[in-house]
Amino acid sequence: MVNGSEVAHGFPHLDTVRAAITALYRRLSPDGVLSYAPSVLPADVAFSDHDDLHLGAQRVARALVHHLRLPDARVIVSFREMQHAASVELTAGPEYFIELNDRFRTHRRDIGAALAHEIMHVLLHRLDLSFPGTRDNEILTDTATTYLGAGWLLLDAFREDDVSSQKLGYLTPEEFGYVLAERALAFDEDPAPWFTSPQGYRAYTAGRAQALHDARHPPLTVAGWTGRHRYAKDRRQALDRPGHPGPGPAAYGFEHGPDGLRVSFPCPTCHQRIRLPVQGRVRARCGLCRTILECDT
Repeated sequence: MVNGSEVAHGFPHLDTVRAAITALYRRLSPDGVLSYAPSVLPADVAFSDHDDLHLGAQRVARALVHHLRLPDARVIVSFREMQHAASVELTAGPEYFIELNDRFRTHRRDIGAALAHEIMHVLLHRLDLSFPGTRDNEILTDTATTYLGAGWLLLDAFREDDVSSQKLGYLTPEEFGYVLAERALAFDEDPAPWFTSPQGYRAYTAGRAQALHDARHPPLTVAGWTGRHRYAKDRRQALDRPGHPGPGPAAYGFEHGPDGLRVSFPCPTCHQRIRLPVQGRVRARCGLCRTILECDT
């Protein structure tokens, strides 16, 4: 939880974020991922200053447990002084014990955001899905929370002005926006009306621009003229120089095999790399998320 200190911006964790989206599709299957539509709605997690603190927190927690398809068990939420925003006890159940930072007693509209992250820890624990290292595992948690429909709360909790700032989670605001935009494209959903934070909405638009860029890289036919021109040049170099490494891992690359030249590139939906023969226009289907891709290799 960043409170009053400088907030990091940009996309420093994007490789881990993309790996987390791929991991979700591998663990849940495409149908399992799509079962988390629609996102949790603002009315289900609304928290008024007039609501009872503990009863309201438990109500919001139950709504998030229901949205994330966890067993319907009692959620016990308590408040105490602590360094982090929240913590959760990862037990087999049947109850969930979540502790929230005391500051949420007076910042109640952000309780849903803190609970969403902690309840996602419970889901990932039950799925036996984790990344090595605390940093990457927390990025996985933020990404999963957002991609499965509850993380817009985390981005809406971001606020920043000349004298103060607040951000929850390990992702930057723009990275939260990126994952939210990836979800919006995959689920045909528009989260824009849910934002109460102007800074959160601006971060979403920045993330959406990056997500749209990812969805328009060669050899996809929707790539722009500049990208197609660069791709044709790289393809010629790969044909002329078999050892040519090509672009970095976030874009396309060429490989020589016994059956000729192949191009590899990330699926714009799940980010698993796809390999196709270099043979012109082709319609391909991602083997992981089943997205149909129109390509010109």
